[in-house]
Amino acid sequence: MKRIFDLFFTILGLIILLPFFALIAIWVMLDSRGGVFYRQERIGKDQKPFKLLKFRSMRTGADKQGLLTVGMKDSRITRSGYYLRKYKLDELPQLINVLLGDMSLVGPRPEVEKYVKLYSQEQLKVLSVRPGITDLASIKYRNENDVLASFEDAEAGYIQSVMPDKLKLNLMYIQNRSLLMDLRIILTTVLPISFV
Repeated sequence: MKRIFDLFFTILGLIILLPFFALIAIWVMLDSRGGVFYRQERIGKDQKPFKLLKFRSMRTGADKQGLLTVGMKDSRITRSGYYLRKYKLDELPQLINVLLGDMSLVGPRPEVEKYVKLYSQEQLKVLSVRPGITDLASIKYRNENDVLASFEDAEAGYIQSVMPDKLKLNLMYIQNRSLLMDLRIILTTVLPISFV
């Protein structure tokens, strides 16, 4: 049922958002050099890697300077990228990942291998389900970049504080997941963005 739910709303969403995708693509291309999409390897269900899609919000090659973005004033973020990130519009291409079966609309956010290697045996249980575009942790850490900016060492703060809390929320989701819960998470994710 979850896969049918995902496919129905993903196809509907892609049809509705197609003109919007085109406008964002033009904006990204005009704003800075580089491709429209950013592809990053993430770890998915059963620890299988896949390429996660986003609209490019940073200058080409910026990820070589670090995987974490600290604050919205990170000099690597483009002008269009600032707004795409602020309103989470850079995440929209992940609907394609859902269509391909790499992701679900709701599920634990997929992580890069570097951080997955730090998971405990208990935390690895989050990889027993398809990763999602949104989850309980995405809602709690809606302003994650600003949270990381509050740490003296952003990466240490992420590893020691933010990541374990996210994984705790993800494990709680897995134990209690249902289509009704998924719908509630989607609405909680979308509505604040729509009425900012």
